[in-house]
Amino acid sequence: MRHSSSGVGPAPTIARSLVARGLDSPRGVAVLGSTGSIGTTALRVLDRQRKSFRIEALTAFENAALLEEQARRFEVRYVGLVREGRHRPTDWRTGVSCLVDAATLPEVDIVLNAVVGAAGLDATLAGLRAGKRVALANKETLVVAGELVTRAAREGGGEIVPVDSEHSAILQCIGHRPGVEVRRLILTASGGPFRGWSRDRLEHATVADALQHPTWQMGRKITVDSATLVNKALEVIEAHFLFGVPYDRIEVVVHPQSIVHSFVEFIDGSVLAQVGLPSMELPVLYALTHPDRLSDDGIVPFDPVRASPLTFERVRSEDFPALALGIAAGRQGGAAPAVFNAANEEAVALFLEGGLGFGGIAKAIESALTTIGSLPAGDRASLLEADARARAHVQGLAHRSGRPVSSNS
Repeated sequence: MRHSSSGVGPAPTIARSLVARGLDSPRGVAVLGSTGSIGTTALRVLDRQRKSFRIEALTAFENAALLEEQARRFEVRYVGLVREGRHRPTDWRTGVSCLVDAATLPEVDIVLNAVVGAAGLDATLAGLRAGKRVALANKETLVVAGELVTRAAREGGGEIVPVDSEHSAILQCIGHRPGVEVRRLILTASGGPFRGWSRDRLEHATVADALQHPTWQMGRKITVDSATLVNKALEVIEAHFLFGVPYDRIEVVVHPQSIVHSFVEFIDGSVLAQVGLPSMELPVLYALTHPDRLSDDGIVPFDPVRASPLTFERVRSEDFPALALGIAAGRQGGAAPAVFNAANEEAVALFLEGGLGFGGIAKAIESALTTIGSLPAGDRASLLEADARARAHVQGLAHRSGRPVSSNS
């Protein structure tokens, strides 16, 4: 399953106007991963926009207490918990199947997929095949199975609108212009908590260090991904599929202030950028309304003077090798992106548990790609097989080392 990077293809994010879809009546929304960082942000936005949207379904992984509070507040009829606990209402749905069920409810028009990791893939595919708009905050979905996802959108009549601030920025800059008018995409990266750290110091970075993001408040896994720049590699692959732009026309630049979220350079040399304070509320709202806009007084007004100065730096690729590994996996295609993502998820989990050193994350990813990155990926089953083998490979590395793995091990 290889995706050509030789030309610009159609983007699957072309969405119908919500006016044409009937925004005069509230649209039904399913929020998958409602207790996480993006999920709770989305609920704040939806709470302010009750005239335009109604929450039909909520799902969470295991935080039953917060999920129950959310369901009560929004009077939600469908509630799902992936990991069943002892204390939950008896009418809740349980197990991973609740994600697909919520995404395909007849009363749901928009599926906001904020599930962490590759677990969100089936819900995305199901929502698209059912003709839903999928507001996609689960970047791993496109990384693991970009071609399957875009095919599901075409065949089912669904539409993908990105929630990531970088991709939302690109979408807002491109508007309705055809992809062939785009010369280059430039994604911005904050640089994470280790932007100014030396390579030797990085070897001794702790979990507490990695979780101290300078500009964004996020979940633990995505915060570590930002520290390694894996997050940016995932976003490059995602941008390739979302906008049909070849990898050699997608670049990354470090922007510590996180005010400029992306640049789009057009073939005539014009460059547009989308700017705003580092808050996910705006991209969440835009994913719900694109290509239209709704008034929202909850968004903090932008003050360019207070946001100044804005600076940009080149990525220190030699000190953060995971970025290049991820982009190379995207170029390779096949199962390589799925292996990259799964190896990273497993390595990050080990790092957070103390079973892997920070520098060992990139080392584990590289080892997995070298060993099994050329596996075939013709369908969902083969992708899941590659995912499982990548996770087992990383677990094996940690087990054989008998100690935290460093980038020099």
